[in-house]
Amino acid sequence: MRVLIIHGPNLNLLGERPSQFYGSLTLAEINEKLHNLAREKEISLDIFQKQGEGEIVQILHDYRKLVDGVIINPAAYTHSSIAIRDAIEAIALPCVEVHLSDIYRREDFRRKSFIKDVCLKQFVGEGVNSYLNALDYIWTNLSN
Repeated sequence: MRVLIIHGPNLNLLGERPSQFYGSLTLAEINEKLHNLAREKEISLDIFQKQGEGEIVQILHDYRKLVDGVIINPAAYTHSSIAIRDAIEAIALPCVEVHLSDIYRREDFRRKSFIKDVCLKQFVGEGVNSYLNALDYIWTNLSN
């Protein structure tokens, strides 16, 4: 099994951003935990962090025939990107949306996800476990 993981804008600054929302782990530490779980489950990971909406859409297009599923943290694009939503819908791969913080307990503008409806599931507010639970979810649902 091969899974694409996309981290959206500003996630490269994890470890520096407000820990009450994003925790204290860096993106490298999150990726390490993902790789550890992936090894246990014999999953190959392709991981990217991109700032630009178009870059994220391009990765989704480029990997559409190379991976079995997608985990995406669209970050701020969650609340504004029809382009990313449409790309997820167009590639027709199982996709899970993740957020370190609970977007439904934050500012009003963060409570709407344009991405949620084209994903199998959404994990929010669990810190790094949002990612790990998403990877486990994809593994469980695609290996049966």
